Amino acid sequence: MSFWVTLIIVAITYLGIAIGRWPLLRANRTTITLMGVGLLLVTGQVQFEQMAHFVDADTIILLFSMMIINANLQFAGFFSLAGRSLLRMARTPRTLLAAVILLSGVLSALFLNDTICLMFTPFILEITQSARRNPIPYLIALATAANIGSAATLTGNPQNMIIGVASGISYGQFALSLLPISLLGLGSIWLVLILFYRWEFRPQHFEESINQPIHIERWQLTKTLLVVIGMLIAFLVGVPIALAAFLAACVLLLTRRIQPETVFYEINWGLLVFFAALFVVTGSLEANGVAQQLFALIKLGPQTGIWSFSLATTLLSNLVSNVPAVLLLKPVITSLTNPTAGWLALAAASTLAGNLTLLGSVANLIVAEIAARSRVALSFWEYTRAGIVITLISLTIGIVWMDLFIW
Repeated sequence: MSFWVTLIIVAITYLGIAIGRWPLLRANRTTITLMGVGLLLVTGQVQFEQMAHFVDADTIILLFSMMIINANLQFAGFFSLAGRSLLRMARTPRTLLAAVILLSGVLSALFLNDTICLMFTPFILEITQSARRNPIPYLIALATAANIGSAATLTGNPQNMIIGVASGISYGQFALSLLPISLLGLGSIWLVLILFYRWEFRPQHFEESINQPIHIERWQLTKTLLVVIGMLIAFLVGVPIALAAFLAACVLLLTRRIQPETVFYEINWGLLVFFAALFVVTGSLEANGVAQQLFALIKLGPQTGIWSFSLATTLLSNLVSNVPAVLLLKPVITSLTNPTAGWLALAAASTLAGNLTLLGSVANLIVAEIAARSRVALSFWEYTRAGIVITLISLTIGIVWMDLFIW
């Protein structure tokens, strides 16, 4: 009975997370996950005393710290400066597309992909409007490049942070293993969008400048960049990523210029609560034996091959989203013959799978929702018809690369 009660409650919770709401209720993904935890407690599937043991504190601290760092970069004008510096070189639609892909991909590898989409979507809308271009392919490029670029490092997205803490893989080893996949995947985005939007990317020059005035806080920018460089060096020399990011965030809080409330206002507290509750929901599956039986049913075990493992990860990531998929698949990784290769494959497949549909990742939804506020409709099918092709190409590249050099 415990097996079925847990399975039903978690399935209902994951369905709500995937859709983003429950019928007849004003709820979002965070409140849905919290209600799932409440149901598990009421039915006795999880004990209140167990909750703290399920929550991965290192991941929560790392995510919180990166939010503080990103807030300081935003206040200093870093994202606006990076966008203008690269995009000012764009004189044709094709070079602009390449600039958008390169910029969002590289920055997403260093910082959270969701943050990059949040910062750059209004910027892309503004420059495409001033240049009289169709914003849709550039918005698709932003979202897909943010996802693919984020696969390259442990700090690129939330699921990689979870994997980094659980696996113990160093920042450098992770980047060296998956960076080639990200670079090749970014190139595939450019090719696919050029083919899908031939009229937009026909050879021509812009009629007017796309440069926009920006405000830079030079002292704040210098300070923040020095702290970020120090944090990256700490990552590379082997300091635990959660500890290094937290200390960097603490240094940035030493300021006479920025009010603490201003920084904390930029932190996505709902996302932090969502992750904490999600750890409890997923932990109940393992604690009650549900995960083990499900994985045995789909035959994921020590002898699982890279192709079948990546396919299972892709399907699961699009059913319940990539973060819950990673949490669900954690027990499988420890049973593999080469757990390190398993962690890397899980990171690559779960992240690249996020480009399959508009609902595949939070980054995609951020771009679509911000665009909608500016009356630019990035529809499900408009995104997905390109997203499917981009995902198939990037996943194939990733699986072949891992099969040859990692698995």
